[in-house]
Amino acid sequence: MLNVSYLARRHQVENYFDRTAVEAWSRLTSDAPVGRIRATVRAGRDEMRRTLLDWLPTDLRGRRLLDAGCGTGALAVAAARRGARVVAVDLSPTLIGLARERAPRELGAGSVEFLSGDMLHPGLGRFDHVIGMDSLIHYRTGDAITAVAGLAARTQHSLLFTFVPRTPALAVMHAVGRFFPRGNRAPSVEPVAEGALWRLLTAEPKLDGWRAARTTRIVSGFYTSQALELLAA
Repeated sequence: MLNVSYLARRHQVENYFDRTAVEAWSRLTSDAPVGRIRATVRAGRDEMRRTLLDWLPTDLRGRRLLDAGCGTGALAVAAARRGARVVAVDLSPTLIGLARERAPRELGAGSVEFLSGDMLHPGLGRFDHVIGMDSLIHYRTGDAITAVAGLAARTQHSLLFTFVPRTPALAVMHAVGRFFPRGNRAPSVEPVAEGALWRLLTAEPKLDGWRAARTTRIVSGFYTSQALELLAA
């Protein structure tokens, strides 16, 4: 059963991305001109997406992949072009609609099924690979660990996700961000010290049999996120 704190934050995240920030998010994830701050976020997200895709096999034919928190679908489409059968899920029906509009008709051997809903829903099935790019960063660390463990239980090979590392520089940027109009701000993120995250992952019984592999931190202006690769033994 999902924690009350997870459900409460999920509602906030859904409301923000489906209502408050749809237009801004649509521009950010397109080629449309954006301001200087959002340009750094766009560049950081692009680099993170490339990093996560580089950690997947080049040939994904026959593999089933979950894009957990797919947004407007750029990562899902890229994976499908490698042959993956992608299930791309997001809380926001509006973003899912936009993802469907943007997806090319021809994806070669791959496919994408765009769904609106919770990335943790067991009805989504089992996967060879799971990617959660910046989709867990708004949840409390304990809830995020529980989510990772739940996803791992339905994953065969690799689970890639991102977290916000707790750093002094990031704390300053978050403080500055509070001066922006509330409508321009995403739900607060939950930074976690890298060492503390390792300890929590190691202590989670449901992650027995999984090992941490690569990790990379991406810093681009107002975007800071760290990718972590978990591999099944």
